[in-house]
Amino acid sequence: MAAERTQVGIVGGGPAGLLLSHLLALAGVESVVVEVHSREHCERRQRAGMLEAATVGLLRDAGLGERLGREGLEHSGIYLQFADQRHHVPLRQLTGRPVTAYAQTEVVKDLIAARSAAGAELHFGVAGTALAGLDSNQPVIRYTDQAGRRHALICDAIAGCDGYHGICRPSIPPGELRTYGTTYPYGWLGVLAQVPPSTDQVIYAHHDHGFALHSMRGTQLSRLYLQVPAGDSMATWPDEAIWKELTVRLGIPGWELAAGPVLEKGITQMRAFAVASMRYQRLFLAGDAAHIVPPTGAKGLNVAVGDVALLATALIRLLRDNQPELAASYSRLRLKQVWRAIHLACEMTTMLHVPPGEPGFAVQLQLAQLRRLITSAEALAAFAQHYAGPDSLGYDPGRTAPMMRAQARKGHAAG
Repeated sequence: MAAERTQVGIVGGGPAGLLLSHLLALAGVESVVVEVHSREHCERRQRAGMLEAATVGLLRDAGLGERLGREGLEHSGIYLQFADQRHHVPLRQLTGRPVTAYAQTEVVKDLIAARSAAGAELHFGVAGTALAGLDSNQPVIRYTDQAGRRHALICDAIAGCDGYHGICRPSIPPGELRTYGTTYPYGWLGVLAQVPPSTDQVIYAHHDHGFALHSMRGTQLSRLYLQVPAGDSMATWPDEAIWKELTVRLGIPGWELAAGPVLEKGITQMRAFAVASMRYQRLFLAGDAAHIVPPTGAKGLNVAVGDVALLATALIRLLRDNQPELAASYSRLRLKQVWRAIHLACEMTTMLHVPPGEPGFAVQLQLAQLRRLITSAEALAAFAQHYAGPDSLGYDPGRTAPMMRAQARKGHAAG
């Protein structure tokens, strides 16, 4: 097993790991990405699909906005629905920032295409990934490639972007990492349907039967969700029953939900999770490896991009400029924003999801909270600011800025 070297070893070929590799490359910092799943799997798995303006801005500045600009659906606001009425939250009017519907799947495709075109080292379908030497300045990633060859990749730093179930977080020595979390007594049944959206903007609906959400994946695909009891299986939810319940929960007078063929469906448990520190020596965690943001509020992907924006800057300063201060502060700075996003997502979750048991009293409190949110200009403005996300993500690697602008011009010209 021959030893190999790179500056940054990235475990995980999802949006966080791929974007980190891309931003590092723009600054002349080399990286290698290893991913347990195949490229095909990464390019088809369905995840979040709502991008904050700051996320869109970073992707465009990094030369990744060509297809996003053509196919992303920009929304000036969202809808909150309760008591058979639908209320518009004008995000652009209140914050100056819209949100954009563009599936995480498409972001991953764009990133893989860009990194492949640049000749990056992307290793999909690896096995037996393990970390070693975490207490040194040269930690190692060991893995087996698809041809069965064993590798030992010596790194100056490792980025753990391998998700909640990955190997990076558990590799931190026992006693060195505290975690916080909660699990909700319900899940989300999500469907991807081949039918044009029945709404121009995302609908968050509170209903006596439970929460429902109507989103979209472009002009011909709809993404919809139902609150279901924890432990429910897809066997209890045939397509006909899903559409019937969506029609009930999303329905208001004068509006109809269009149904269509269900392409994919599945149930996701609702939970929130965060680590006490996103760094151990020269191992840095980003994305779902460090935190799970409940999907209510569409913050997960955007928070991961925020992680990567700061981590890329920190690693560039550490490895290219020999300035370790930002790397040392990475966890402290990011966790402030992570908990802010978790707070919004948990607040929206408890406000919109009907609790199990005898929920009468709790539902009345939810309705009171929703009415106050809609009728109070101050409360609505604060909610909109929180939902729309930050003005920018603070990606500032110094001399990289001209390279990013050149890459962006190249991407726009190609479009």
